[in-house]
Amino acid sequence: MSENAAPFETTVTTATTATTAEAAGTPGRAGADEPCDLVTVPARQGLEAVDILRRRGAPSVGPVLHDGACDTLGFLVPPGTAAAWDLPGSACTRTSGRGLRLPELPELPEPAGDAPRPAGWLLPPGDTGPVTDPAVLRRALGEAARLIEAADGCH
Repeated sequence: MSENAAPFETTVTTATTATTAEAAGTPGRAGADEPCDLVTVPARQGLEAVDILRRRGAPSVGPVLHDGACDTLGFLVPPGTAAAWDLPGSACTRTSGRGLRLPELPELPEPAGDAPRPAGWLLPPGDTGPVTDPAVLRRALGEAARLIEAADGCH
């Protein structure tokens, strides 16, 4: 497991449990009640990858979670992805085909200064495709890592 292990809680969802979108307080059904796995990456690399995917056009990117406290992004991917995911610097959490649920977040005042934001949707279900294709995500994350390395080498 990498140091960027998935910070998001995976739980069993049932007919009486809130769907992913409802748990995050976001309307929309695409990807909300479908089983999924979660690929977690450092926020900087994830944001670059989101930009790369969005430039290529929808629906190349599915719902994306942002955990400000852990400074990570989580991409919802098809169930079973975790079994073969081996990209260094990332982690893929299996949800055992039972969905992903964010715990309810309390109403918080805007963070002061550099305080991190709690977990929430960067790209909510309903605004995107149902999940991100793992092969497309792997290419985008690789391209993002190369861009970051080139930018950091220009100092």
